[in-house]
Amino acid sequence: MAYKINDECLGCGACAAECPVGAISEVDGKYVIDPEQCIECGACAGVCPVGAPNPEE
Repeated sequence: MAYKINDECLGCGACAAECPVGAISEVDGKYVIDPEQCIECGACAGVCPVGAPNPEE
């Protein structure tokens, strides 16, 4: 189950810097996760100050 960044994203980029596979990119000031690249490690969720990245349901 890939992670997805919700609307709480502040656009700080902490998640993108932490992603070991480069699955996170910036789009219009917010960050998005490519579900095809996401390895479900949760590293992004661990560094996000607002808890925006979550496993997709």
